[in-house]
Amino acid sequence: MYEFRPMTAADLPLIKRWLRMPHVMEWWGEPDEQLDLVSGDLTHPAIDQYVVKTGQREFAYIQCYRMTEWNLGFGPQPDGARGIDQMIGEPDMIERGHGSAFIRSVLEGLLAAGVPRVVTDPNPTNGRAIRCYEKAGFARDRLVDTPDGTALLMIRNASAP
Repeated sequence: MYEFRPMTAADLPLIKRWLRMPHVMEWWGEPDEQLDLVSGDLTHPAIDQYVVKTGQREFAYIQCYRMTEWNLGFGPQPDGARGIDQMIGEPDMIERGHGSAFIRSVLEGLLAAGVPRVVTDPNPTNGRAIRCYEKAGFARDRLVDTPDGTALLMIRNASAP
């Protein structure tokens, strides 16, 4: 149902367009700053980035990263834990169940590959994202301080049902 294509530099205009969408800017912040971060991570060995498509339509972005110096605010995590961040760029694709469905697909793949835990950290006031992550199998853990401000740490352990 969902295809995860590794992102390349050729995708940056698409990502830039999505980052400028009001529903993305609300939670991701300043588009040019975020584009610099996303493009700078294209060759980073700790981050995998994907463009998500369903059918022939590309509609979302997801990044999956190893716990590194970026995530010290998350507290101790099991060896091999990964984190994810995502956005649905196309406005007509939000609130249709795609977010929780493609995130669940990513989770299943990571956990099947032996990842012991996957974490994410939405803004605690972003009710839509929190509900999406809960539908995908994440549980609320605690509030954490990140470079972007307070976030809700959500976790999905391999041992969870």
